[in-house]
Amino acid sequence: MNDDPVLLDIDGVTKRFGGLAALKDVSFTVSRGEIKALIGPNGAGKTTLFDVLTGILRPTTGRVALKGEIVLGLRPDQITDLGMIRTFQTIQLFEGMTVLENAMVGCHSRTSAGFVSCGFLMPWALGEEKLIRREATRTLEEVGLETRASEIGTNLPYGQQRMLELARALASQPDILLLDEPAAGLNQYETGELSGLLTRLRDKGLTILIVEHDMGLVMDISDEVVVLDYGEVIARGTPEVVQNDPRVIEAYLGIEAE
Repeated sequence: MNDDPVLLDIDGVTKRFGGLAALKDVSFTVSRGEIKALIGPNGAGKTTLFDVLTGILRPTTGRVALKGEIVLGLRPDQITDLGMIRTFQTIQLFEGMTVLENAMVGCHSRTSAGFVSCGFLMPWALGEEKLIRREATRTLEEVGLETRASEIGTNLPYGQQRMLELARALASQPDILLLDEPAAGLNQYETGELSGLLTRLRDKGLTILIVEHDMGLVMDISDEVVVLDYGEVIARGTPEVVQNDPRVIEAYLGIEAE
């Protein structure tokens, strides 16, 4: 077991697209069992950083380590296997699949049964499928969707589709969950439900890195906040410290600092 309190170590990450630097020497760590928020104006590089962390993009320079293991150069599925998974800004459910089946997809990174063993109904493969169904059902209970398990996922109301995406991510049993604007499109009640859920997950030991524009949610749940502007880290600290930082006020709210 790795007892290092630092779960994710981002060191000097720069990402260039031609002459444009979307990320510039970004460095910070995420500790086990914390909620860390990554905020900043549109175009600040937040989603680009998520793409780098999860293997969708390779950085121009820099280093990313998960549980002490370098993840740069690994495929997204390999990074998922190591315990880091993300959600996206836009909902990406599987068409025609039930709520339970959508959640079950998240479990398959933790299984070994292949096409042949499943096709021939091998007993060990059937046993694995039973475990997947049980774990997926547990994650649906976690997000309050257990009573809608047999419905088609894409037929759920928007807010519940968001929760289903979260359940699918949780089904992979991640060490760290990267959430890209999970409150986007949610009403006040749904945002409150999300806030409570993320806090409970953190209290159970899950580590969360969240990109979010809802400052009420960020300030309510975050242990620490990192602020990006034009691809650079301009501030970090507790929510109280960050929201009173003149650089953050100017960059994020468009108010000139005195």
